[in-house]
Amino acid sequence: MHEMSIAEGILDIALDYAKQNDAKVVHEVGLILGEMAGVEMESLDFSWRLITKDTIAEGAKLTVRKTPLVGRCSKCGKEFHIEHYNFWCPECKDGVLTTISGRELQVEYLEVD
Repeated sequence: MHEMSIAEGILDIALDYAKQNDAKVVHEVGLILGEMAGVEMESLDFSWRLITKDTIAEGAKLTVRKTPLVGRCSKCGKEFHIEHYNFWCPECKDGVLTTISGRELQVEYLEVD
């Protein structure tokens, strides 16, 4: 379950930020999570609750902004939502593309006191 290591990384970021800003409580952590990041939210939530116990982040809410998996065809330039991991361009049927979004996994914001 790689969600535990993801939760640990998020907690490290939150605690480091809180320390730098003399915060006593972490209320919320906002994440950007791409459609192709491969994160199971139920497992991440469980891991988050487990590792934040007895820390200043205990009870902090994880808020997720999901980004779609979008690609741009290298042949015709069409941008499109990649569904079911079908990486073929719907316009020209070429299979060479650049991924524009959908692989993100980052902390977007923190709410602390």
